[in-house]
Amino acid sequence: MKAIKIGNRVEIYNDMVRTFDELPPKAYIVRFAKLSGFYLEEYAEIELKEEKIYGGQPEKVRKVLEAYRRSDRNLGVILSGDKGIGKTLFARFLAVEAIKQGIPVLVVDRYIPGIASYLEKPDQRVMLLFDEFDKTFAALKPRDAEQEPQAELLGLFDGISQGKKLFVITCNEVRGLSDCILNRPGRFHYHFRFDYPSEEEIRGYLADKLEKKYYGEIDTIVEFSRKVDLNYDCLRAIAMEVNGGEKFAAAIPDLNILNLAQDKYKLDLHFKGGEIIGAPEVQIDFFSDDEKAVNISEDNYNEIISVHFYTQDCEYDMQKRYAVIPAERLRLTYDEDYGTELVNKMKALVPDYLTIKKIRNRSLHYAV
Repeated sequence: MKAIKIGNRVEIYNDMVRTFDELPPKAYIVRFAKLSGFYLEEYAEIELKEEKIYGGQPEKVRKVLEAYRRSDRNLGVILSGDKGIGKTLFARFLAVEAIKQGIPVLVVDRYIPGIASYLEKPDQRVMLLFDEFDKTFAALKPRDAEQEPQAELLGLFDGISQGKKLFVITCNEVRGLSDCILNRPGRFHYHFRFDYPSEEEIRGYLADKLEKKYYGEIDTIVEFSRKVDLNYDCLRAIAMEVNGGEKFAAAIPDLNILNLAQDKYKLDLHFKGGEIIGAPEVQIDFFSDDEKAVNISEDNYNEIISVHFYTQDCEYDMQKRYAVIPAERLRLTYDEDYGTELVNKMKALVPDYLTIKKIRNRSLHYAV
C-alpha cells in the first residue's frame, strides 16, 4: 500500500504507485475523467517510420530545439498547411528529438474547460503538442459562462506559467487562428508554412521510393503534379501502385485522389515576333474532355481574342516547367463588336503556342 498526502488530503494507492521529481522524458496524452479531473496517460512510443525526411525538416527541427535551449522563456511554433503535406511528420520528428534531449512531450488532442490551468502545472522543460489546433480549439464555440477556447490558452502561451515550455500547434486553416496568435512572435516565435512538394522534391521522393525499373514513370507523375497539387500522402500511394507493376495512368483513377480543387492557371498566347497576350488567372478543369475557351487581353481590358483548346493536347515542357499547346492545336475567335482597327490588329498576329502555368498559393511570409 502507498499513502500519498497532498495538503490535508491523503489518498491510498496500491504498491504499483511510483513517484518522480519530474516527468520522465516520454510522450503522454492529456486525458480527463469526470470524477478525478485531468491526468496524463502514457502515449504509444512515437517513432519515425520514414527512413528519410524531406523538405528540409531536420534542419528546422534542430533550429527549433536550439532556439528553445537558448531562450529564457517559453517558445511557440506554428505548423500550418494543407492536409497530408508533412506537418504531423515534422511534429513527430520534433517530439522524438525532444525526448532524446530529456524533454517530455504532452499531446493535447481535445479541448476541455480548465485545461490551460492543468497545462501550467509542469515545473520543468516540456513540449506541448496541440494537433489540428484549428479543429480542437479554434472551431469550438464557448458555452454560456465559458471562456473562448483560444482565449483560455493565451495566458499559458504568454509565458507567465511555471517551467519553460515548447508549444507546438499544427493547423490546416491558418485563418482560423486567433489574431492574438498570428503575428505575435512573442507567443509563437516560428511559423513554418508547409507547401506542396516542388518538382525537384517529387523527383527525389520518387527516385527513393520507386524501384529502378519503374523510373520511366517519373516524368509522367511529375507532369501530372504540375496540373494538380500532390502531397506526400498522394505520392506514397502512387509509388506503392507503380511498384506493384501498374502504369501511373492506369493507377490514378482508382486511387483516393480526386478532382475537387479549384485550381487556377496563368495563360499566355505567344505570337510569331514575340507578342504575348494572356489571361492572368483562369480556372481550368484539366480532367474533362470538353473544349476550353478563354478570353485573353493585351491590356487586361479589351478581350478581343478567345483561344479554344483541349487540355489533352497539352505537352509538358520539363525544362521550362509549364504546359504548352502548339498553334496548330489552337482555335482563335475574335469579338467583332470591338472597333475594326483593334480587331484587325489582333487578326494580323500569327499564333505560335499557348503556355499554361499553375498559380501557386501566395506565400504568407514576407520576402526580403
